[in-house]
Amino acid sequence: MLLRSLRKKTLAGTLLILITIFVQSCQGIDKSNSGSIINRDAELVLQTLFEIDPDTISIYKNAPATLIIPRITKAGLVLGGSYGEGVLRINEAPVDYYSLASASYGLQIGAQQYSNIIFFMTEEALQKFRVKDGWELGADAEVVFKDKGYSIGVSSKTISSPIYAVVFDQKGLLAGTSLVGAKFSRLIR
Repeated sequence: MLLRSLRKKTLAGTLLILITIFVQSCQGIDKSNSGSIINRDAELVLQTLFEIDPDTISIYKNAPATLIIPRITKAGLVLGGSYGEGVLRINEAPVDYYSLASASYGLQIGAQQYSNIIFFMTEEALQKFRVKDGWELGADAEVVFKDKGYSIGVSSKTISSPIYAVVFDQKGLLAGTSLVGAKFSRLIR
């Protein structure tokens, strides 16, 4: 009986710690996260991807638009969530700002931060993204999860999907990083 009570308290304490970490990491993501800060961070993350895999430079140059989300924070203990803000660039110029948010339920524990860049390879894919608030990645997207140290091995000539997303620069421990179910919404900045 005492052991069961101790387990419940430990589980509740762990959940409280994870929620606190998630909330604290998201506190800096508010109206003060101006467009200039997002643009600066997006440029740094883009350069990091180019260093990790130089083949992505040709993808970037051939894509009509790119959504760069420099930092997404995800945490969970059975219940989880993620949030990040980024910039949509058309012809390498910042046009709009977007947030990514998701909630999840299931077997998960931990916290993680990562970067995400979505390349819109066709004007049609870009148009669908821009007209729908709450847009989600669908079957027309190819998603690659990249760890440091090895090349993705793709170029603009090998991509056949209208949308290509790269998740990279993961920090922290969380089983089950995914973009499935994440909603992208336009921000006013």
